[in-house]
Amino acid sequence: MNVELLTEIGPGFVLPALVVAAIAYFCGCFNGAVIVSKYILRDDVRKHGSGNAGLTNFYRTFGGPLTLVVILTDVLKAIVAVWVGILAAKYFVLDDALVIALGKYWAGTFCLIGHMFPCMFQFKGGKGILSGGTIAIMMDWRVALVVWGGFLVLAIITKWVSLGSCWAGLSFPFVSWFVYQDVVILLLAIVCGGLILWKHRGNMKRILKGEESKFSFHHKKS
Repeated sequence: MNVELLTEIGPGFVLPALVVAAIAYFCGCFNGAVIVSKYILRDDVRKHGSGNAGLTNFYRTFGGPLTLVVILTDVLKAIVAVWVGILAAKYFVLDDALVIALGKYWAGTFCLIGHMFPCMFQFKGGKGILSGGTIAIMMDWRVALVVWGGFLVLAIITKWVSLGSCWAGLSFPFVSWFVYQDVVILLLAIVCGGLILWKHRGNMKRILKGEESKFSFHHKKS
């Protein structure tokens, strides 16, 4: 962000930023896969398959219409978190396009952290692809096009969802810089993308060894 804009904003942005971070984090903590499996099915998804609290592992383990509940939960929490960032930036800081974009990225980052490391579930969450993909859509259509376009192409061709996820994490900082050319937004995008890649480090090792499981619409029941 340029110096003039920072001067105009002043120190008044600190408190709204902290409030947004807290709200976005706790939104992220509402992990759909854990909530549905642990409290509705009474069978924690983290005890099955890859041990991950994400959509793919939930579908492979349980399948069924409750998968839609998981999707809806993880999508809605990301939407709510980003909108909190938008409203805080617009009404409590400055009604400026770049500031609003910063509010989106700030809230999105903490929502993703909450999804991956939920305090209410022993900090064992998901890998952030569904929520992260929703956050990308909320940012800008160009960001969404690059992130989702590459994800879908790679996932469909290879049937490795994790490979598409790695593309999403890797491409997010680059397309964010291309769209906004702002250092603060770039740093937040690097945090998001880096977390996604770090969460998929085991998948990347298995891909290189040719041992990664391929996605199928026919789930496995435990």
